Amino acid sequence: MDIAKTKRAARLRRHRRVRRRVAGTAERPRLAVFRSNRQIYAQVIDDRAGRTLAAAGSLAHRGDGDKKAVARQVGAELASRAKAAGITSVVFDRGGYQFHGRVRALAEAAREGGLDF
Repeated sequence: MDIAKTKRAARLRRHRRVRRRVAGTAERPRLAVFRSNRQIYAQVIDDRAGRTLAAAGSLAHRGDGDKKAVARQVGAELASRAKAAGITSVVFDRGGYQFHGRVRALAEAAREGGLDF
């Protein structure tokens, strides 16, 4: 059995487990989240074509409040960019992170922005 020696290795193991089932298509792309200690990034990806259709990150929102508030702004920004690209429905890929805190705030803001998942 694969025993994780670091937090990063454990997260990547969880992410691989999720990615076995979750794949983005042109009709329903994957909303992938990456969270670092300071920033959060999200992309809408068509895995079959191997291209990113929309993306947003927290670098543009530095100093706009606490990290959860920034994650909400990133989710709303990603939703508006995805809708501009003609995307309304996605599958959510939490990237091996727990679905709470900043990841959940980003997801809820994306839902409120009009993305269906």
